Amino acid sequence: MVSCSSDSSEAAPNAANEAALNAVYDYSSSELELADLINEHRVSLGLNPLQTINYISVKSEEHDEYMIGKNTLNHDLFEQRSQDIIQALGAVKVNENVAYNYVAPSSALHAWLNSPGHKANIEGDFTHFGIAIRENADGKKYYTNIFIKK
Repeated sequence: MVSCSSDSSEAAPNAANEAALNAVYDYSSSELELADLINEHRVSLGLNPLQTINYISVKSEEHDEYMIGKNTLNHDLFEQRSQDIIQALGAVKVNENVAYNYVAPSSALHAWLNSPGHKANIEGDFTHFGIAIRENADGKKYYTNIFIKK
């Protein structure tokens, strides 16, 4: 598990904004469960629930597929992913959590909450997020959770 963050004060939505906002993503039951668990945790602390944005989940899925291809957990290309989201959605802050080999979404969340950096992302000043969970050929799950503030 690792977490990454990027701040930008130059968020300027462009023509990609409309396409990004209209992105289609088919959430699995595990992804919806993880999103609900994160929001339940946030609300239990008096924080705002986060809204999903399909485009962020698409970017999360792309990163899961990248990690599966590399057979390793990483934040490779985070700056590019972050800048893409900033440009497409007008985000002013982007953070990312990744995890590997947790059978259930609740296990991944529990591990993130026991890690100060990941917990800070989950409980941070964000407005939206995206989630993807993908399995490699051996059935091991890769998780990417990207948080943004608009």
